[in-house]
Amino acid sequence: MADEETNPWQTLSSKEIYDNPWINLTEYQVINPNGGNGIYGKVHFKNIAIGIVVLDDKLNTYLVGQYRYAIDQYSWEIPEGGGLLGVDPLESAKRELLEETGLVASSWRVIQTMHLSNSVSNEYSILYLAQNLTQHDAEPEETEQLEIKKMPFEEVYQWVKSGKITDSMSVAAILKVKLMLLDGSL
Repeated sequence: MADEETNPWQTLSSKEIYDNPWINLTEYQVINPNGGNGIYGKVHFKNIAIGIVVLDDKLNTYLVGQYRYAIDQYSWEIPEGGGLLGVDPLESAKRELLEETGLVASSWRVIQTMHLSNSVSNEYSILYLAQNLTQHDAEPEETEQLEIKKMPFEEVYQWVKSGKITDSMSVAAILKVKLMLLDGSL
């Protein structure tokens, strides 16, 4: 039986294929775990993915709607964005929440960390729960054309169940908050 902590892959060489301010794509020549020669491509993300479930005192939450270029469709999501490596992820979450919704929260809690697509990328995410809210003016980036929707959390949960929300961070965070509500840890 193999030691689960030992890497069974052997890297022979690597070649940078593409690089921009957000991602880097590298192709590796490898020997796979069964001893065969092959290639492996990895997308390296230069930011931490940040997602925020917002809950007000009446258990309403906020969704952000926007057209997502990569999937060529409109998407409803929790407030999300990227946090620069080396910057406190909580500060990035606060910035994203204000940018997208105009909300400022005085209570923050990490509810989940996860890898978003560990077969082809190293993208890592931190999901937060934000509460005790005050409303300010939103400050969206020039690349964002956002629609903000305030909804009862239970209705948002139903959107996840029905498949209307497909963004992985949103699905995971909403399900996590639902479990926290059910087990009394919220």
